[in-house]
Amino acid sequence: MGKRPVTTDIKGKLILLGTGTSVGVPAIGCGCETCQSDHPRNKRTRCSAIFGLPEGNLLVDTSPDLHQQLIRQQIGIVHSVIYTHEHSDHVMGFDDLRLFQFYLGHPVPVFCNEVVEGRLRKAFDYAFSDQETTHPGARPSVDLHRIGSEPLEILGATVIPIPMKHGPHFDVLGFRIGEVAYCTDVNFIPDSSIELLAGVKRLVLGALRADPHPTHFCFEEAIEVVRKIGAEKAWFTHCSCSVNYPRENPLLPEGIELAFDGLEIGI
Repeated sequence: MGKRPVTTDIKGKLILLGTGTSVGVPAIGCGCETCQSDHPRNKRTRCSAIFGLPEGNLLVDTSPDLHQQLIRQQIGIVHSVIYTHEHSDHVMGFDDLRLFQFYLGHPVPVFCNEVVEGRLRKAFDYAFSDQETTHPGARPSVDLHRIGSEPLEILGATVIPIPMKHGPHFDVLGFRIGEVAYCTDVNFIPDSSIELLAGVKRLVLGALRADPHPTHFCFEEAIEVVRKIGAEKAWFTHCSCSVNYPRENPLLPEGIELAFDGLEIGI
């Protein structure tokens, strides 16, 4: 039997825990206007999100800032985790899953593809060691589930993986639940995946900056994707420090806004 966690009920919500690029905003040592800004929406931790589903909280990625994100949002429990891809800014908070085994009373279910599993097993080899642990909670206790492109049933909801490209070398997954989709770290969505996104009304989409980038959508490209899908409302995430919220947000088309840490979206 797990311990009873102190936590906020987020059922029916998608909460964007972090909306910044891989180095975060402000970036270390950067003197730009955004990094020196006091505006709260110019403070962006690394990307992660959490769905409040009928049977629990589904965390998307474990960013290096996961601890402070969950504390900030007063979310005391994660029931399952699903990963978009293997990059450090999306997996390096994995060790922060250690407490949840006590709250759940069993290992944390983790859903990921083969590449992400390989990265987790390499970067966090101690979590998968056969060596007897010194004490409970010394390492994360997880139950890995390999995923591909087929729909999944997780915590009482159907989760549809959306295959995408993140530059020429990396395959990533977005996720659709009902009329909401979360698609970060992307610069190409094939037609077959656009079809999977048909009917999405609320879309969170990665858009790094206004200028083109080799592995991320720029604003113009992301706007075209929103229009192609026909989403009623969209938010751009994974934004760099070249994106100044009060300066850039009013310039976006109607129905499209910049995301910010702590943004809540109904699902």
